[in-house]
Amino acid sequence: MTGAGMFEFTDAGRILAGIALLSIVTIEVGGWFLTKIVRGAVPMTPFQQAFARAGHAHAGVLVTLGLVGILYADLARLDGLVGWLSRSCVLAAAILMSGGFFAASAGKDRHRPNAAIALVWVGALSLATGVVSLGAGVLAS
Repeated sequence: MTGAGMFEFTDAGRILAGIALLSIVTIEVGGWFLTKIVRGAVPMTPFQQAFARAGHAHAGVLVTLGLVGILYADLARLDGLVGWLSRSCVLAAAILMSGGFFAASAGKDRHRPNAAIALVWVGALSLATGVVSLGAGVLAS
């Protein structure tokens, strides 16, 4: 659709939104796996169970927030570096933070996070970069 006042995705927004929507299937699979964990079918320590829940929750929430962010970035017509950061950094945080929780708790009988916990903090920085870019860009538009 075209015309005055009509919404149109940017190419970047359309591609990132499509990929993010398809990624929800992997979050669903993670939810199914989480049901196996809580039923005791997958042996894990309480620490590992907590990190599995945290990883799954961060993935779902941040992909959803990333999709909303793409809409705001496209509605505000953000371009250049601010547009790129606004559209991609929240989605990158979804990968980094959830992956960090999963990787940091991997291994038999783990009771503390391993060095992969650094991915959670890199993801937090990516999240902050994305939302600050998006918020500032929307306010300036």
